Amino acid sequence: MILNKKQPAATAKKRNLVTYLYPDSFISDQFRTIRTNIRFITETSNNKVFLLASPGTGEGKSITIANLAASMAQQKERILLIDANLRSPVLHTIFKLPNTKGITNILKHRVPLKEAVSRTEIGKLDVLTSGPVSFNPAEIIGSELMQDLLKTAVKEYDMILVDAPSVLEFTETRVLAHYCDGVILLFKRAKTELEKASEALRVLELAHSKIIGAIINDK
Repeated sequence: MILNKKQPAATAKKRNLVTYLYPDSFISDQFRTIRTNIRFITETSNNKVFLLASPGTGEGKSITIANLAASMAQQKERILLIDANLRSPVLHTIFKLPNTKGITNILKHRVPLKEAVSRTEIGKLDVLTSGPVSFNPAEIIGSELMQDLLKTAVKEYDMILVDAPSVLEFTETRVLAHYCDGVILLFKRAKTELEKASEALRVLELAHSKIIGAIINDK
């Protein structure tokens, strides 16, 4: 699936959540196609938790997963978007949410999931931000408590989408990939090197993760 983000100037100024601000745009239609493809994959299974991963940084992963979550939420389903990038969290800025409570509060202080999530104005979309800065993200994300968090979320939501650091740079993303039901790889045209794309695939396979597809970011 090639995600072509060439848009009019007015749209580009509000590029963060195109699927919400401009639901009839070409880019929104592409996200609906991705959403439909995921539905086909999950309709005969109980798979609900999906990680969007990329080989490196700066490939548009967070913007992409935010728009995908917004597109799904417009179908009147309960969607949870998790920012598991404890090193450089972005989702709270995209949705203009506070980041005072999030994953770190749940995993370090046992705050209940329902108290840590932030509601959005987009359908039934909730966002679980990263929470306050942590100095040991790999240990936190790799803990059994993270698995418990995902198991709890599955009971409350129709779909869970997870954003995480780059696959090749940080080990916690490989652990998360193993925890999730499926992984969608994102590559950026003219930026992601073929060698790094192949290495990301190899690393995810070693983590026994299930790769269900790929998105090419053409922006």
